[in-house]
Amino acid sequence: MAGCSGIRRLATEYAYERAKPFAGSAFGDFVRHDIALEAKKLVSGWPFDLKVKASVGQGLWASVPWLAFFDPLVTETATKGYYVVYLINPDAQTISLSMNQGTTAVINEFGQTRGHEVLKRRARDIADRVHDFASRFSEGPIDLSSLAGLPAGYEAGHSFGRVYHANALNDDQLSADLQQMLLAYGALVNRGGTTSSEAMQEEAGGADIDETRRYILSRRIERSPKVRKAVLMAKPPICECCGLEPARDYGFNGPAHETPLDVHHTAPLHELALDETRRYRVPQDFMVLCPTCHRMLHKTETPSDLDGLKRKLRFKIAREVNF
Repeated sequence: MAGCSGIRRLATEYAYERAKPFAGSAFGDFVRHDIALEAKKLVSGWPFDLKVKASVGQGLWASVPWLAFFDPLVTETATKGYYVVYLINPDAQTISLSMNQGTTAVINEFGQTRGHEVLKRRARDIADRVHDFASRFSEGPIDLSSLAGLPAGYEAGHSFGRVYHANALNDDQLSADLQQMLLAYGALVNRGGTTSSEAMQEEAGGADIDETRRYILSRRIERSPKVRKAVLMAKPPICECCGLEPARDYGFNGPAHETPLDVHHTAPLHELALDETRRYRVPQDFMVLCPTCHRMLHKTETPSDLDGLKRKLRFKIAREVNF
């Protein structure tokens, strides 16, 4: 990263600092704010749209502190989805750069023992889906020197990465490895994440895997709460095809982002590059549609051709015919 001093300090001083009170810890503030800010500045110059967060625990010191990078299309928390993370082993003073997964939902569903097996299997699937990137890293296990529940989950959820010793960090290598890992993360999102090929093809209704992946990514963009809120705050809450206006036609009076309309990603599937990192612009790349028009537009050959769908309309909103 732009200087190894922050993450090196985290790895070398954490064991000492966590012996002190958690509340009001200046070291805790340093990790949550300074280290996270340093990482944010770095990735802001790269073609990624990521949320960056560092943690030393909530209310109590964590056994394993971390610095994570989240794609909002997938997750904004370490408890679910998949993400890139630096995991600190304070006893061995090592730093593991890891493609990892949220464990909470899996453990809640399957229990700890079975849940760890599920995480390991999904970790293997992740490495296989982005094998061209995973092969540049180690796919061996990581050791966080802790028997606590969360560190054991991190170990089980680890897919691939690299381990560094705090006293042997190199700025250039750390930065290059992180950039490659974030490219792998973007590729993983674009290729369907942890969703099976069969499930993706069933939803997309097509046989070509590349087109299916693009369809799934487009739908993921549309369903993102962050994207939805931004689009509906920027565009009028009216269906751009049939003219349905929930406030006028249904008496809806809630906030704009809760209006019963959909956002539609207009980038044609054949123009959405498989490993594209800048995936959309708000509001330019979106339409606001009622659920019916949205569904119909996805069934057309050109899901950005709003005028074509308008020409097919055979009805009018009741208020337009004074009904």
